[in-house]
Amino acid sequence: MSLFPMFLKLEGRTCLIVGAGRIALEKVESLLPTEAALHVVAPEAVPQIEALAADGRLTWTQREYQPSDLDGVFVVIAATATARVNHAVYEEATRRGILCNAVDDPPFCDFYFGSIVRRGDLQIAISTNGDSPALSQRLRREIDAQLPEDLGPWLAQLGSLRREVLARHPAGDERKQLLHTLAQRSLCEANSCPTRLLALGGLPELSQPQDANSQGRSSARAQGQSSVYLVGAGPGDPELLTLKAARVLGAANVVLHDDLVPAEIVSLANPKAWVLNVGKRCGAKSITQEEINRLMIDFAERGLRVVRLKSGDPLVFGRAAEEMQALRTAGIDFEVVPGITAAFAAAASLQCSLTDRRAASAVIFSTGHHAQSGSPCPVSGRDATRIVYMPGRDLGSLAEEWLSEGLPHEMPCVLISRAALPDQQTQWTTLGDLRGVVPGAAPNLLMAGFGLRNAKGFEGLAQKVAALAGTV
Repeated sequence: MSLFPMFLKLEGRTCLIVGAGRIALEKVESLLPTEAALHVVAPEAVPQIEALAADGRLTWTQREYQPSDLDGVFVVIAATATARVNHAVYEEATRRGILCNAVDDPPFCDFYFGSIVRRGDLQIAISTNGDSPALSQRLRREIDAQLPEDLGPWLAQLGSLRREVLARHPAGDERKQLLHTLAQRSLCEANSCPTRLLALGGLPELSQPQDANSQGRSSARAQGQSSVYLVGAGPGDPELLTLKAARVLGAANVVLHDDLVPAEIVSLANPKAWVLNVGKRCGAKSITQEEINRLMIDFAERGLRVVRLKSGDPLVFGRAAEEMQALRTAGIDFEVVPGITAAFAAAASLQCSLTDRRAASAVIFSTGHHAQSGSPCPVSGRDATRIVYMPGRDLGSLAEEWLSEGLPHEMPCVLISRAALPDQQTQWTTLGDLRGVVPGAAPNLLMAGFGLRNAKGFEGLAQKVAALAGTV
């Protein structure tokens, strides 16, 4: 026999519990959250049921069960210690067409109590058709351990947002797809929360691309072939934006930009485009990379031209690999538009070549985390210019790691804050003194190597480097 799972609305409806012992108490406690009108019939009751009756949370008739107790009842639970009484309750309920559960007696049950996992209004009920309640309880514990604790509050927010969507958007496949999309994303309280904007802002108006391939691209959209552009915004100076990046921005329907992309560059987007800040800040909470991927895919599947505007170059420490993989998996056509990475902008501002056949035959790019990984560098320290993106606030650990590799104390280092922007700050030091440098405003970039000796600003450090090297 196959059971049909369903959830009953019991609020205000009379539920009869025959019996008031320990087993009956378990059923009462499971029914209390439903706000049903609970009525208990039993000559004696455990203290907890007596207390609930005294508090007005249920009514208790202190006597033996009578068939008339079923008058006006919606469901009944037979939970006495006497099988004869439980069977009599079931038979009378069946005659009246009332659903009955005789506890732990499957042949005399119209329904079973499942093992419940709760997170607010979210409920997962598990049933084994009465074969093994112990298995149901084990599965409940396993599922409970895996579900996030904040599912309840998230569901409450999602429900509120759903009601707003139903009131704002007309019925149809588009609204249905939107609701399914919302159920896959997290929410935050910020007005700029991408999920909230997606739900309430409506779809951005389609603008026609202005490039030479506009007719072909419009035709592609009509055939369901959408495009995403991973665009490099460069270090932040609008004049360093590539012509292609500016053109693609001007033809976008949707722009999803990093938090560090300045407003001057974002303002170059098509005025009719829907612009969302998807930096790793969303009010007080973070938006995950998976959510950013989902946004790109959702908009592209709606036939919109999406620009994922990333600081610097998309392919240099910008998680482009994860985004490209997500787009490939979803079958979304995409294109990468390179940008000027911060290292090149910083080197240009210092008038320094990153390679110099006299001092630097290689360039090593890393992040602060990878720079301290402990892996030996394949290139001699004196032969390479080291570039560290996001070096962190504590440069001491990085300095110790490099010194342990055998790099010399006198190696020139320069920390650049907000490279190529009007408020750029530059701090020169040596590897031996790097620990004492306090980084400026983000983003920061650390450059190290003897190729920096020809850079603008090195003059003030030159004598110290020479002294440490023993050449003066």
